[in-house]
Amino acid sequence: MPEQFDYRSAPDPDMLGPGPEPQPSRRGFLFWLGAGINAIVAVAIAIPVVGYLLAPWKSGGSQKWVSLGTIDSFPEGQTRLGEYRNPFTTPWDGYTANTPCWVRRQTGESFTVFAINCTHLGCPVRWFPESSLFMCPCHGGVYYADGSHAAGPPPRGLYTYETRIKNGTLEIKAGRLPTLQQTP
Repeated sequence: MPEQFDYRSAPDPDMLGPGPEPQPSRRGFLFWLGAGINAIVAVAIAIPVVGYLLAPWKSGGSQKWVSLGTIDSFPEGQTRLGEYRNPFTTPWDGYTANTPCWVRRQTGESFTVFAINCTHLGCPVRWFPESSLFMCPCHGGVYYADGSHAAGPPPRGLYTYETRIKNGTLEIKAGRLPTLQQTP
């Protein structure tokens, strides 16, 4: 018969000192590993969301004033092609950062600057002085000289830039591309 263990003769556990640390269970290890991975994924998702929410309060905004040239380079009563350098460029943008626009000078210091893109699908519109119309070659969009919609599929008139005259120079607020969410 096997010998029985007598608990009364066993040493007191408090007198033995600290014993070996218990090994973590596999279940506990996998729980903490999964929790850690989920935390990393949550941070990776949260960073762009927080950036999107804070973007409107970012200093500088998404537009800056840029020069189109002196006001004398745009004759009264005419529409001319202008060009500006996008203020938000990267080194590899090259000449594609040069953005064309249509500049119409009514009288004196009264200007209207139109984006070159059709409001239908973004094709570049052309100015035809013979008929005083902007026309889109892609789908037949037509606009009057003031940029309002005349015919074709575009849902609205041409986009316009905010303008100002500073020291005899015509400047526009540029950078952000116009969208259909902008009010006419």
